[in-house]
Amino acid sequence: MQRAKRAMDAAKAGHTGTLDPFATGLLVCCMGRATKISGAMLDADKAYRATLQFGSETDSGDLTGNVTATAEPGFAVEEQALRDALSRFSGTIEQIPPMYSALKRDGKPLYEYARAGIELERPPRQITIYRIELLSLNGTQAEVDVACSKGTYIRTLAQDIGRVLGCYAHLTALRRTHVGPFSLERAVELEALQAMPDPKQALLALNELPEGLLPSNLTLKDSL
Repeated sequence: MQRAKRAMDAAKAGHTGTLDPFATGLLVCCMGRATKISGAMLDADKAYRATLQFGSETDSGDLTGNVTATAEPGFAVEEQALRDALSRFSGTIEQIPPMYSALKRDGKPLYEYARAGIELERPPRQITIYRIELLSLNGTQAEVDVACSKGTYIRTLAQDIGRVLGCYAHLTALRRTHVGPFSLERAVELEALQAMPDPKQALLALNELPEGLLPSNLTLKDSL
């Protein structure tokens, strides 16, 4: 974010939702006076392409964590069983946020408790999975496409899928492909942005934003 801000020589910059450290993909950045809409975009739906590794679970829910559970030797993941498991998570469901998250308890992010070896009780939160589609299954690894509401943790989703199958799972890759109406296909890589003679050419003007994106209490004139 800060590197993009410097490349744009912007006085202010804001993003529309963080990515996990191991994740890649789309980060929508708002520069200058357009930061007024970044808050509204935090509520946007998102889409991801996730790679699940079956056979083990980690404390972080991804490949950066420590293994906390492993499947019995010789386990197998059948395609139909996986499809059936995925279908159980379609629609509005409840999800318990992971300890490795930025959610706060008593002013302190949960990940700080987790790093200290402390696990706290977390109330489940309601989320919506609009689409969950199996793209491929290769042995003990699967690639899944997910479209979801804000506040959805794909790491937790992967963990829950593994538990339904009885063989555990964690993420080995996560790529965000959409944030609201914005797609990864139109994104610019940070290195390419920094190499541009005029990085501001990569900006999308406010009057090019999809209709209805601006909050009802904010006009285009206010944002310019």
